[in-house]
Amino acid sequence: MIARRLAALTAVVLLLALPAGAAEPPTVTWHPARPHPGDLVWVHVRGAPDAASIEGSLGARTLTFFPYAGGQAAVVGIDLEVKPGPQGWRLAIQEAGRAPRRLGGRLTVERRDFQVQRLTLPTAMVDLDPETERRAVSEGERLSTLYRTITPERLWRGRFVRPVPGHEAPSGFGSRRIINGQPRAPHSGADYAAERGTPVVAANVGRVALVADFFFPGRLVALDHGLGLYTLYFHLDTVAVTDGEVVGRGQQLGTVGATGRATGPHLHFGAQLAGARVDPAALLSLDLRE
Repeated sequence: MIARRLAALTAVVLLLALPAGAAEPPTVTWHPARPHPGDLVWVHVRGAPDAASIEGSLGARTLTFFPYAGGQAAVVGIDLEVKPGPQGWRLAIQEAGRAPRRLGGRLTVERRDFQVQRLTLPTAMVDLDPETERRAVSEGERLSTLYRTITPERLWRGRFVRPVPGHEAPSGFGSRRIINGQPRAPHSGADYAAERGTPVVAANVGRVALVADFFFPGRLVALDHGLGLYTLYFHLDTVAVTDGEVVGRGQQLGTVGATGRATGPHLHFGAQLAGARVDPAALLSLDLRE
């Protein structure tokens, strides 16, 4: 019984190649061991020296490692539209003067069901005129380029905090939206109900990567936390930071509003990791203690 429980909590490690005479391989643990679409997953490689270079991947996503708790760790996003099933992972651990150690295995992504959300908005906000559509496409491409930009330095430390006061759970992440009867892309953020003017704070230490006023997200702030991790704050009424500014966890970024395509005051809080759209709730529950 104990053995079965342990197996359910840790990912299976498959040693692919180990140089003759080498020491025992490092241990690899995935958290959670059976993730869902939208999850933020981290892998801990114990026994890998800080000086070792680790290259790795989960499926098609590259892993970027940093020193952590007697080894090294990496965080990777499971995009909200990833299909359930096994995802292969590979690691190559390189230490000076030694042949690389190669390890691999599979991580199984479990099924997750998302709600269907039906919205009615003014026609001008849904059926765009050509000029507005060109603007929206250009702004979307600008955001996509930003999400693919990876700062090699990890800026965040410790736990991520809620961006608005209160205890109510957010809603809408991953929901399949039907707007005015037309299917649209899944909702990639979590919506926090809040009154206009409510302070919005940084979820963790980061650098302001973008302050803008776009058609769909309205007035926004994007924070770069390093290693490909971004948090997004949309539909703001006011902004209190500037491009390039380094902000601390809990520092005010602006206030809740209803700018852009919004039915009323609220905060759209999003998280992207190397282009993977992840559930902000997973980010807030990420527990890598320094």
